[in-house]
Amino acid sequence: MKRFLTLIIATILISVLASCNRNEVDFDASGSFEAEETIISAETSGTIREFDVEEGQVLAAGKRIGYIDSTQLYLKKKQLEAQINAMLSKRPNMAAQSAALKEQLSTAETEQKRIANLVKSDAATTKQLDDINATIEVIKKQIEAQRSSLSITTEGINKDASVLRVQIAQLNDDLRKCKLVNPVNGTVLTKYAESYEVTSPGKPLYKIADLSTILMRAYVTGNQLPLIKLNQKVNVLTDDGSGGYKQTAGLITWINDKAEFTPKTIQTKDERANMVYAIKIKVTNDGSYKIGMYGEVKF
Repeated sequence: MKRFLTLIIATILISVLASCNRNEVDFDASGSFEAEETIISAETSGTIREFDVEEGQVLAAGKRIGYIDSTQLYLKKKQLEAQINAMLSKRPNMAAQSAALKEQLSTAETEQKRIANLVKSDAATTKQLDDINATIEVIKKQIEAQRSSLSITTEGINKDASVLRVQIAQLNDDLRKCKLVNPVNGTVLTKYAESYEVTSPGKPLYKIADLSTILMRAYVTGNQLPLIKLNQKVNVLTDDGSGGYKQTAGLITWINDKAEFTPKTIQTKDERANMVYAIKIKVTNDGSYKIGMYGEVKF
């Protein structure tokens, strides 16, 4: 019986020691995971008619997720288009309005040739030729003046129409903003709005982050700074759920150049009083890393 109890105790001690050995993993720094989060906001005012977004949903860049009511913008656009058509219809027909004067000029030039022939035959006087030449010059000046006047009128109407076209371009941009299109790849973290709510420019709709890669913000002391550099590969350790550690390769992407007090998440008050430097480590996420999880780093 005594030997049996001794064997049981020895077995328990071996198990405890083995467990301790598994859990005692040396590390150089610790921190928590975060992601580069993007808050997507509305770009125009109106009622959200459709909003197909749910927290935890994975969205691809360019995916249409809903729209904001654009009825009034569309009607205003149609009104401006009608105004442009009405305005352009008032442009003068230069050819038609100049036809009468051109006909007079043609008749006068024919008469000029006839009188010139009569003058050569001494059947008409030079004064008659001078008079018809003067008449031709007057008609030409009238045609030129009319052309100038009609051109100015046409140019003015075209400029007024151009102003309306710019307004239509602005409306087209507003109409584009009514279409809710997800701009980046990622997972929806938080949803701030619902269908049939009224929104306005700058009002948040949802928060999204690409979780395919995740960042670990860790803290190192001044003595550790010489041991690390940008783009250095490190090992990131997290609990595997069975008393051990899961190790993943990471890459240092940022090192703060200013010291700060250790965050309050550190357990002891003495440790929080230390000055440390924040670093960011990029880790490929297989789905097991979540925002806010704690982990350790081995350089």
